[in-house]
Amino acid sequence: MSAYAPTQGKAAASSHPLDPLSREEIDAAVALVRADARTGDRLRFWGATLDEAHARAVLAGAAPAGDRKVGLVVMDYGNDAAWEVDVLLGEESRILDWRAIDPRRPGITSEEARAAAQACRENPEFRAALAKRGITDVSLVMVDAESMGGFVPDKYKDRRVTWGTVWHRVDEDDNGYARPVQGVVPIIDMQTMEVLEVEDHGVVPISEETGNYDNGLWEPDREGLAPLEVVQPEGTSFDVEGWKVTWQGWEFRVGFTHREGLVLYDLTFKGRSVLKRAACNEMYVPYLDSNSTQYRKNFFDWGEYGAGPLTNSLALGCDCLGVIHYFDATVLGGDGVGRTIPQAICMHEEDDSVLWKHTDMRRDVGQVRRARKLIISNFQTVANYDYGFYWSLHQDGTIKLAVKLTGLMSASGIEEGEEAPYGRVVSKNVQTPNHQHFFGLRLDTAIDGPLNRIVEEHAEVEPDPEKNPWGNAVRTVRVPLLNEKDAAQRNDASVSRHWRIESAEHTNRYGEPTGYRLLLPNTTIPFSTPDSVMARRAPFTHNHLWATPYDPAEQYVGGQYPNQAEPGEDGVQVWQQKGRSLDGVELVLWPVIGVMHFPRPEQWPVMPVEQIGFMLEPDGFFDRNPAMDIPAPTPHCSTESGGESACCGS
Repeated sequence: MSAYAPTQGKAAASSHPLDPLSREEIDAAVALVRADARTGDRLRFWGATLDEAHARAVLAGAAPAGDRKVGLVVMDYGNDAAWEVDVLLGEESRILDWRAIDPRRPGITSEEARAAAQACRENPEFRAALAKRGITDVSLVMVDAESMGGFVPDKYKDRRVTWGTVWHRVDEDDNGYARPVQGVVPIIDMQTMEVLEVEDHGVVPISEETGNYDNGLWEPDREGLAPLEVVQPEGTSFDVEGWKVTWQGWEFRVGFTHREGLVLYDLTFKGRSVLKRAACNEMYVPYLDSNSTQYRKNFFDWGEYGAGPLTNSLALGCDCLGVIHYFDATVLGGDGVGRTIPQAICMHEEDDSVLWKHTDMRRDVGQVRRARKLIISNFQTVANYDYGFYWSLHQDGTIKLAVKLTGLMSASGIEEGEEAPYGRVVSKNVQTPNHQHFFGLRLDTAIDGPLNRIVEEHAEVEPDPEKNPWGNAVRTVRVPLLNEKDAAQRNDASVSRHWRIESAEHTNRYGEPTGYRLLLPNTTIPFSTPDSVMARRAPFTHNHLWATPYDPAEQYVGGQYPNQAEPGEDGVQVWQQKGRSLDGVELVLWPVIGVMHFPRPEQWPVMPVEQIGFMLEPDGFFDRNPAMDIPAPTPHCSTESGGESACCGS
């Protein structure tokens, strides 16, 4: 059973400076830009973004209450120009600033991608290449316009260009991603929508096997699955007021941005601050195959497309199970029209097994507490892949993020019987390449206040034999990272490396700075050679953790505009060369978690969820277990078939 929470919490007009932009605000900002004499009639937009630094100033009383500052990225195709435009919304709405930027650099909009695909379908050279492969109905051909960073030919270096991956469908209901058109690569000018050229690397047979995944297509539905109902007869344990949530000692605000999608603000636990901001800040996906339709594939999915416009509407009882509270979200389309994504963010409670337990065998008595967690989630679809981001808050003060990867693997064509040295054959004439997914996170820390520092911790055997006569003495080694140049770190599970974020102002009763511990399990490293485009485009993936002092100009770990950027010109690896102090500052952590995806036939035609994540847990933040106040579970009885009734606590 699934149901809406008693208050559905559909966010209306903004009432707090950090509330996400409403559709009315987005439309008002766009109208100001369109009315300006500097713009032409062929405008495209890449996002409307709330200026969070200004919002913080409003909260602090340093800017007028009710004012909202919005940043827009505007492209004028008619004049080969692009700008960043700052708009003030309030009693006297107006344009504040107008800054020219390289017109090649803004991200690719869905509207542009659709127009580019249609331009290909209408192009004679493209149609001729398809005809060589027996494809004459171009209406059934899919073209994904993909970013070309690092691989733009010199002759097109001054153009805003993309390249297309091509797929064929046998009918309107077919899954085209199962039938790659190998060897055909159109290159498109995204301003003029001109197909500049069509590469043809040779004909490879197109798969005849279906890749559809409808019920009953592959085999009859599995029988015997009894209903599993999540019932909360007294309602949920959380309270929602607009975008503000309180639950089990936690208080925080839900946010949403064009670039990152779901954002959490101002997380406090039991009245003490933990994080100022948390989000998945960037996603980088390099493909590790040198074939003609794969070697260019390397995408900043957030920086080149944006998580906001790719966000799904979540379905009750399908994406979210239980008693659900939804938040709608609003995004700015490339055409300059604001649109609402219903049920973009899902929030619900889940049982999480045992929180703590002990049985005193001498007295034959025991106590147990059930754990519960609050999950705030959303899903993005980036062409073939689907990504779920599940932030969970726990009753012991722990914060976790689970990233769930599913959807369809990107495929290329292959000759029958040919080996796939850099991937895996998963269907007739279909191989899927090895690739990686890197998720660059942003955590603005506020452990017991705004001023924090970071300490690397690992295990080390005591080297002095006099102190370690039995060889089992192991120290916790703590290395303060007092300069941002020292804070570029790699995980090392062999020494149990983790990081402690400490308050610079408060200590616990043991004299230690209060803190939280950051753990990044099971994360990979890049495998591209150091001189490769992939390695040079995304240097932030070379480490698992970066740290910088807060600077409102440093917003995105991979750089402000990665599309057609000079590899490595912007991003955290550039900022941290300033060598700023990290000792008692407003600290921003940039953890990087990565998956090395070796494809499996079992992931075809659609992937079961693969998961990666991180954890932030109290470490000396409290003087004892903070979950001692969780009430004992109410006894519940169950009777197995043919057995006797058994009750918890009886």
